[in-house]
Amino acid sequence: MHYTLLQFLLLLFVALLLIMLAQKVKISYPIFLVIAGLGISYIPGIPAMSIDPEVIFLIFLPPLLYEAAWYTSWNDFWRWRRPISLLAFGLVIITSVAVAFLTSSLIPGFTLAMGFLLGGIVSPPDAIAATSVLKNISVPKRIISILEGESLVNDASSLIVLRFALAAVITGQFSLSQATTDFFISTFMGILIGLAIAQVLYFIHRLLPTSPSIDAALTLISPYFMYLAAEQFHFSGVMAVVTGGLFLSYRSHEIFSDGQSRLQAINVWSTLSIILNAFVFILIGLELPTVTAGLEGYSVWQACTYGLIISAVIILIRIAWIYPVAFIPRWFSKKVRQKEVPPGWKGPLIIGWAGMRGVVSLAAALSLPITTAAGIAFPHRNLIIFITFTVILVTLVFQGLTLPFIIKAIKITEIDPLMPEGQQEASIKLRLMKISLDRINEKYSMETEGNDLVKSLKDQLENNLSHASKRLQSMECEEIESVEKDVYNHILKDIYHLQRQELHKMRGEKKFSDELIRKQEMQIDLSDTKIPHKKTKNKQM
Repeated sequence: MHYTLLQFLLLLFVALLLIMLAQKVKISYPIFLVIAGLGISYIPGIPAMSIDPEVIFLIFLPPLLYEAAWYTSWNDFWRWRRPISLLAFGLVIITSVAVAFLTSSLIPGFTLAMGFLLGGIVSPPDAIAATSVLKNISVPKRIISILEGESLVNDASSLIVLRFALAAVITGQFSLSQATTDFFISTFMGILIGLAIAQVLYFIHRLLPTSPSIDAALTLISPYFMYLAAEQFHFSGVMAVVTGGLFLSYRSHEIFSDGQSRLQAINVWSTLSIILNAFVFILIGLELPTVTAGLEGYSVWQACTYGLIISAVIILIRIAWIYPVAFIPRWFSKKVRQKEVPPGWKGPLIIGWAGMRGVVSLAAALSLPITTAAGIAFPHRNLIIFITFTVILVTLVFQGLTLPFIIKAIKITEIDPLMPEGQQEASIKLRLMKISLDRINEKYSMETEGNDLVKSLKDQLENNLSHASKRLQSMECEEIESVEKDVYNHILKDIYHLQRQELHKMRGEKKFSDELIRKQEMQIDLSDTKIPHKKTKNKQM
């Protein structure tokens, strides 16, 4: 046990060092980790590393999905719901069908059901890989929103396809009508379960006297509650986590009315995210030699050929699918033409080329059972796993490394009419300043007359001075009486609460960037943390 723990700790330490090196050489860290893991695995004396696939699904998948949902803009998700749905559901199904018919005719002994099984495994692109590649590159906001939205939903659709195909392979029975019905039931019930659990957690955050540490801990266990509850009833745990995460993220201004709670939760999740992603991506490279050694009945050359052909097919299918998704709705709908700026050919090309596979495909492939219901060896299991690893490597490394060069070569620019960020930020600050002054004039006029601190606060707001530094100086002043400090701090907390509510209203108006609103929200949180806090949080209703 101690040796195994030491192995995983050393692996994590090496992964973190590699991430720092990837940042130094300016390469997307998922790509760098996979290549490095593959290289490390062939060093003589390095022990073979493997992990239970159920652990990947249970331990890694829920928090990674939850974090992605938390930082997804609901406004952008809803605005681009049509292309997101056509990619997350339509493309997954088309890819699965194409891979099924291709492999059943290409690979001897490969049935159509096994082809659907492989198609469900390799169909969903990985969100972390694409966004990490695009992180330091200027691309239109529409592209990022569609890629992030697609990645939230396509995992659910691909895993549902995998579930039905796996049942067909094991039992030898398959009904298309029953599978279609079960698909929609699993998705719908997963959404309901996610919303129900999110609602319960919302009330716990709001009504009980939690602390910043408890708030952060609750956010950590929330995705597991959602995932396990849905999977217990054989519904989509992925949809439960995604839906619950979107709901709680949208209500975060109420859940974390205390700035310290929000900042602590952000810091905890940032640390957890980098650890989980570092571990999983380096594991992809480390696992490949073990999978290669397990090939039976096929040479490595044959398996590589199959993997390369399937990789090329799924890349071409994605590019061929993205252009009809982008243009056909415009041809048939006047409303779409009026509401949306034409996408052009550059944006769809980037979205089409950003279909890199990763964590979910790895976990799905490794989760295949060893034997069927009849007790015989699961057919072509090692070959399916090897092809999956090949697809991950080809799409992640080849597409990931070439994507930045394609973006620079086509010189894409923002296509949607967006207010400049500087103007947005100035508008947000001016609006917050105005409502703060209105609140002081309407509710605290008497305190302004009799309390120098409150009067100083009003003067600072009116002159647009550095509010945080002035308040910190007043709190450090030994001559200020305790009662005046308490009143001052109470008013400050009330103003910050009001500002958070106003930011939430701005988010609903869809005029301002969610990123800038979050930035302003964090600035409020940082100021809020300088106010002395009690041991338990004072809930704001």
